[in-house]
Amino acid sequence: MKLKKSLISLVSGLIVLAGCGDETTDSAEEYPTENIDLLVGAGPGGGTDNFARATEDQLSDKLETNIVIENLEQASGAVANEETANSAPDGHTINYVSSTFIVSNAAGQNDTGLDELTPVARMQSDILSLVVNPDEFDNFEEFREYAEANEVNVGGTHAVSPDEMGFLELQNESDIDNMNYVPYDDTGEVQAAVMGGNLDAYVGVISAVEEYMESGDLEPVLVFSEERLDEMSDIPATVEDYGWDITNGNERGVLVHADTPPEILDELENVLNEIFESDEYKEYEEQNSLHYRDGWMSSEEYEQKLEEDYEMYQELLENQ
Repeated sequence: MKLKKSLISLVSGLIVLAGCGDETTDSAEEYPTENIDLLVGAGPGGGTDNFARATEDQLSDKLETNIVIENLEQASGAVANEETANSAPDGHTINYVSSTFIVSNAAGQNDTGLDELTPVARMQSDILSLVVNPDEFDNFEEFREYAEANEVNVGGTHAVSPDEMGFLELQNESDIDNMNYVPYDDTGEVQAAVMGGNLDAYVGVISAVEEYMESGDLEPVLVFSEERLDEMSDIPATVEDYGWDITNGNERGVLVHADTPPEILDELENVLNEIFESDEYKEYEEQNSLHYRDGWMSSEEYEQKLEEDYEMYQELLENQ
């Protein structure tokens, strides 16, 4: 009798599990069933916000639902990350992030990490550069020679940010010890400080400096890239010209709750890849100088990259 009861319990349990599997498949096939909340851990008008709004219409059309964008810039995006981790794991809350996510995580300023959030895809890798006032320095070698003999102040947007990580990488690889990092609240302020002579240089993304290159007010003298950029072939690259392993920029991608069903994760990744390959998105990339490096990484590739970056940024912060 006990054996018979045990067998009945086992069969019943298997039926329940099979039913749960069917429910997951059904929910993935029906996805989405409501509006999608698109969280942006940054303020309106910035790079991550522009990224979200550049994909909003196509995302809505392809998923056949409304996209509701909410900017949660508090605590460097930590609030957006926490909201995503606390949401239902059903793909109806998606989080657009920049490299600030993993930098703040490595610094212990953001407790919500890759154990609670899963990458869907990376879509941008905005290249960093060292930018100067061309009235002060003609090229990187002039800046380097001056910095080896004098204390220099190099700015960037925010402390414990992708800009500061780029600065720390440059300081470590170049062995220029006389550089100090000075954080500013936004890119406009740091650019004005360089143009006004209050800073010797700044580290920031290429996409934010091109208009000043045309006016002659600012000039990148070093790009943090594997090779020189075609459109700026006279500017040296960290790897090609100096052999310095400095290539990280400000990367932007999409995260969801870690327990999101694989079928829904795949659906989102496929839709984002379709958007990434579209003519509309390519035009947006070129208009915003985001086309210099291929931004696409799959869910698996992006997760591996974030894990590697976490280790590197932790080490940089510990050794500064």
